[in-house]
Amino acid sequence: MSLLRLSSVVLPVLLAGLWPCSAVLAQAPAAAAAPADVAYPGTLSLTVDATDLARRVFHVRQQIPVQTGPLTLLFPKWIPGKHRPDGPIHKLAGLRISGNGERIAWARDPGDVYAFTLDVPAGVDSLDIEFDMLTSTAGNQGRVVMTRDMLNLEWGTVALYPAGHYVSRIQVTPSLVLPAGWQAGTALELQTREGDTLRYGTVSFETLQDSPVYAGRYFSQVDLDPGAAVPVRLDIVADAPKYLEYSQAQIASHRALVEQAYKLFDSKHFDHYDFLLSLSDQMSGNGLEHHRSSENGLAPGFFTDWDANIARRELLPHELVHSWNGKFRRPAGLATPSFHVPMRDSLLWVYEGQTQYWGKVLTARSGLWDKQTALDALAVVAATYDSDRPGLAWRSVQDTTHDPIIAMRRPQPYRSYQLSEEYYNAGALIWLAVDARLRELSGGRRSLDDFASAFFGIRDGSWEVVPYTFEDVVAVLDGIAEHDWRGFLRSRLDAHGAPLDGLAASGWRLVYTDTPSAYHKAALAARKTADYTASLGLTVSTGGGRVTAVRWDGPAFDAGIASGSTLLAVNGYAFETGLLDDAIEAAQADGSAIELVVQHGEVVRTVSIDYRGGLRYPHLERIDGTSDRLSRILAPR
Repeated sequence: MSLLRLSSVVLPVLLAGLWPCSAVLAQAPAAAAAPADVAYPGTLSLTVDATDLARRVFHVRQQIPVQTGPLTLLFPKWIPGKHRPDGPIHKLAGLRISGNGERIAWARDPGDVYAFTLDVPAGVDSLDIEFDMLTSTAGNQGRVVMTRDMLNLEWGTVALYPAGHYVSRIQVTPSLVLPAGWQAGTALELQTREGDTLRYGTVSFETLQDSPVYAGRYFSQVDLDPGAAVPVRLDIVADAPKYLEYSQAQIASHRALVEQAYKLFDSKHFDHYDFLLSLSDQMSGNGLEHHRSSENGLAPGFFTDWDANIARRELLPHELVHSWNGKFRRPAGLATPSFHVPMRDSLLWVYEGQTQYWGKVLTARSGLWDKQTALDALAVVAATYDSDRPGLAWRSVQDTTHDPIIAMRRPQPYRSYQLSEEYYNAGALIWLAVDARLRELSGGRRSLDDFASAFFGIRDGSWEVVPYTFEDVVAVLDGIAEHDWRGFLRSRLDAHGAPLDGLAASGWRLVYTDTPSAYHKAALAARKTADYTASLGLTVSTGGGRVTAVRWDGPAFDAGIASGSTLLAVNGYAFETGLLDDAIEAAQADGSAIELVVQHGEVVRTVSIDYRGGLRYPHLERIDGTSDRLSRILAPR
């Protein structure tokens, strides 16, 4: 058969086969309607059965009042506080929708997998929806949020909501069924408890998503502001009762945290606040801000092994600050009307960077850290930008505000070169520079504390979100002390260099010694890591010798060592961190080689590292003859 003849026969057949596909594409569901500031008619109900602990499944039932015609239901996609479109749609299964007892067909929008479209039949005024949320059964599947002894329920992962409305204008009444005898902490108002079914008051869908639950078999609640009209509570769930034991001194520091936060922000934007705290090595740790609560996941021995957990004591202060910075006042690009509207993260250096700064400051002011510990913690941050961020040669701190969407917090082979969310710690260093400059300009009479009061302390008692822009930040700074704040901030945000000038302006310099500080040593022990970043340019696990990070263009990098490698031997002896310490010291003393046997995949080879600088760990040192602004910053008010 000739090619021409083949074409004349086959082409019509192919076209006939393609035509139905074209028709299907033409009938694809339309994109979800843009949200409007219009109340949704009726109140949704939501019941989550959280008793299936063995399988780690949340069983969900919803009722949604509806009207006849097309309807789009959405699963939350852009979750506030996470700065990226990562709502766990892949864990939703078994979706069934019915009305008046009859199954109603639905279709997923092929252009938007978070949207489900359907036609509501005549005579149906309420939809019954059932599905299962299959939570992680192992850590490699994502955060573990259910164990045999506790759970972390984020309502935005167990509910659909109707498109076309602001989530603040959709009302929902939630209920939660817990395992027998469990207790729960949440910012939601409990209306009734019947057995193990907890019924909460009606709230907007926005407030519901912002009010997670920690529940557990072993539960304790601590009043952090006794007798206050606006209660602040610490709701703790733990792997075992022994981890619920805490000292009065520990609680006193957390009470001082609340007191110092009120003095800093000069306002309250909640009617009560709940620190939700899990102490577990079974449920995954986390830290996520909310307006009237926060999710905080720490190691089981946070209280019972207090000294070992020194580095983690700043988590609760950081998340508390977010109630003012990030929840009440929010960058305009993050103040979206629904969880389907893309967020814009350009001001994360304020949202997260200033929160990182205040978190450390409040950890010191409250007594959760003493002054020396706070200095040592800041030294570790400063050293990161002194020796371990060559990526700033091609990227800026401003550009890293896109990282939640670019990298989504996935592991990276060369973080020092790729960079990752530098707006946190580099942002904190920028705000230290701002604080020092305010103090300098005003002769010590004004400071960033005044900015905190003026910027976040407005409308005391109000919960309504107040968005802000870069210009708003500049205007408030200028009202405290006139200066070219736009230029000051932009020169640091857009620079291709480390924002370390705030240290010297505060009266301190970064130095290195051959011994880590107590803070650094405890932080490394908690992570089971040895840190040679400022010397060899790598970090390595203390159990097994796995290289966890390599500094781009550092000595280890130049020797061809990559992250993910394993150190097998040091100068002919099986790898131990103590032997590597000895080798580094010997190389400094007599110029001897540092010879490592390295395995990467199936390749094993011997490398020699050309380094003679000795062990180097960061510390801060006073600059003689300068004003000690940093000590005043860290002192309690």
